[in-house]
Amino acid sequence: MPRTRRKPRLRNMTEYTRTAGEAGHGQAATRRQVLAWGLWDWGSAAFNAVILTFVFSVYLTDSVGKDLPGGISASTWLGWSLGIAGFVIAVTAPVFGQRFDAAGRRKWSLGLLTAVTVTAMAAMYFVRDDYHYLWLGLVLLGVASVMSELAQVPYNSMLRQVSTQENIGRVSGFGWSMGYFGGIVLLLSCYAGFIAGDGDRRGLLDVPTAEGTNIRLVALLAAVWFAVFAVPVLLSVPEKPVTKADVTRHAGFVESYRVLWGDLRELWRTDRRTIWFLGASALFRDGLAGVFTFGAVLAVTVYGIGTGDVLLFGVAANVVSALGALLAGRVDDRIGPKAVIVGSLVSMIATGIVLLVVSGPGMFWIFGLVLCLFVGPAQSSARTFLARITPPGREGQMFGLYATTGRAVSFLAPTLFGFFAWWFGTDRAGIVGLLVVLAAGLAALLAVRSPEMSPRS
Repeated sequence: MPRTRRKPRLRNMTEYTRTAGEAGHGQAATRRQVLAWGLWDWGSAAFNAVILTFVFSVYLTDSVGKDLPGGISASTWLGWSLGIAGFVIAVTAPVFGQRFDAAGRRKWSLGLLTAVTVTAMAAMYFVRDDYHYLWLGLVLLGVASVMSELAQVPYNSMLRQVSTQENIGRVSGFGWSMGYFGGIVLLLSCYAGFIAGDGDRRGLLDVPTAEGTNIRLVALLAAVWFAVFAVPVLLSVPEKPVTKADVTRHAGFVESYRVLWGDLRELWRTDRRTIWFLGASALFRDGLAGVFTFGAVLAVTVYGIGTGDVLLFGVAANVVSALGALLAGRVDDRIGPKAVIVGSLVSMIATGIVLLVVSGPGMFWIFGLVLCLFVGPAQSSARTFLARITPPGREGQMFGLYATTGRAVSFLAPTLFGFFAWWFGTDRAGIVGLLVVLAAGLAALLAVRSPEMSPRS
């Protein structure tokens, strides 16, 4: 009986990066493929902006769970459900990401995960305006959150397939902007068509509000939007070929974590600054995500902004964040990314403290938008910080770990938001949970040495 040949293992991540480079990934793509790739980001805004942030989550806390019996508010349950979803993402993302690459099934995985996300979004139509449906809504939101985040793994991995070393930044920025503008267009469409106005029927389409019909139809529209704009990337971008580097790193569930641990140990030996930055950025990026996740909920339940007007705030928040990121890029090139991130986090914490004591829609519009102004710069400069400390030829390794560590603590902000809201008996106190995460990220970042500014940066 012939012996089974044992698959060779790569000794470390450096060897993997070199071997993967030999396969010739990252070749130039057509503009059509770049557009198709960016359209997925445009479509995914249907979940991130409409479902998770500004419409459906607000509907769950302000309408469906309004008369929820017991001492725990719907907002607290929302925080805990998203915290559980974040924990599931943290546990599974490294394994799934590695298996997608090893099997050469990025596009297939993206299609499957997107389909499950769209299905969960469409099923939100059945969540009526009754607290008995709150649990269905929370489960569907949790499932969609997990699937949407996992879909980001193969999607982001495709970046090198639709770009070259010369234009990878522009292509990445194009996808980022498509997400912002897709969210703005869909939010305005939902507001005008289904939510604007008063009375029993809303919007230009004169949709009834009984049993939350207008919001349930928004969820259905969001599902269709995501599905339509996810198709082009599946048709235009070719599947990633399996390489020797992928085969030799193929591992099972437990072994995948051993490979990841080996990569981290190598980084600890060669460049500890990178490890510290990955940890710090994971913390403050989770805080940034929490600001957008719970901002709309707080706007309605604490500051008295109308359910319809919160969509207008969402549009303004996206525009302000995008402008902040564009302006910060120039500052980043002059004084470095660490200064931009530190300044942004300090400003956000100060603004959050003000929001703890002010009241009313006007104050939230002012300080809420000030808060959003610094979200984009912090996100943008975090990426450039890592790019500047990454040795040439190891960008894939570093940004892979960047994504993994970010998901590893993605449960912190939702969980702490829910804890403080429950502990103090008011949704306003949930802000403290977000500030704790931002402050922890800031403290960790202060201990990280700034990247050396060079002509190429």
